[in-house]
Amino acid sequence: METAILRDTMHTLSDTHAPEGEAAPMTAKIEARQTNVHYGDKHALKDVSLDIREGEVTSFIGPSGCGKSTFLRCLNRMNDTIDGCRVSGTVMMDGEDIYDPKIDVVQLRARVGMVFQKPNPFPKSIYDNIAYGPRIHGLAANKDELDEIVLTSLEKAGLLAEVKDRMEAPGTGLSGGQQQRLCIARAIAVSPEVILMDEPCSALDPIATAKIEELIDELRENFTIVIVTHSMQQAARVSQRTAFFHLGELIEVGDTEQIFTNPKHKLTQGYITGRFG
Repeated sequence: METAILRDTMHTLSDTHAPEGEAAPMTAKIEARQTNVHYGDKHALKDVSLDIREGEVTSFIGPSGCGKSTFLRCLNRMNDTIDGCRVSGTVMMDGEDIYDPKIDVVQLRARVGMVFQKPNPFPKSIYDNIAYGPRIHGLAANKDELDEIVLTSLEKAGLLAEVKDRMEAPGTGLSGGQQQRLCIARAIAVSPEVILMDEPCSALDPIATAKIEELIDELRENFTIVIVTHSMQQAARVSQRTAFFHLGELIEVGDTEQIFTNPKHKLTQGYITGRFG
């Protein structure tokens, strides 16, 4: 049943994908090689090597605790904030090692924005939620420029029409779906190159989820996006490329259509057909 649903979802995507497999001539925005993560004595991520292609949506799927969110956090060094966490291997962005000691982590996280599982607007007005990042990064020379950034970010996040008359109202007063789009607008406001999304729809109802998925498809024109999702249907709908993780290892990666209709690895096939996970 699961496979049939996924095949139905995928057939409309077949004309939009690059050729099957690793050989497609796409530019890698991020290149991870032999990436390992330890939490104390626990080896949580094991020798993961993966390219994130520019201008695409890449989804990470797999059972709970398989390492997909751990790897996502490697891409903007969010694991640095976890006591006892050690990351080894290399993660290159545009040919630059993001774990080089000379890298400014604050600037890195402006370039690689993140949207979390649970909407987390600041306890500020809708306007100030968006303006906060541009202010601290000095992206606006005056109030007019800041206003333009705020309005443009809300428009790109598909939220402007709903909040334009209550910009001074608290962001925490919005619905769950609106709060998540506010957080996406907040990430967009500092002009990132990559947006990481860690199960951005798991706390949302189906209507709000559909809006976020439409938004992801629109944002792909301007940003490289990586999404962790427990929903295989969501991965099939929004991503061009899918990586399957299991027990801390990257089992298989390929074009989304190929992963869901013709997986090469038995573990991938077992997960997609619902035999485990």
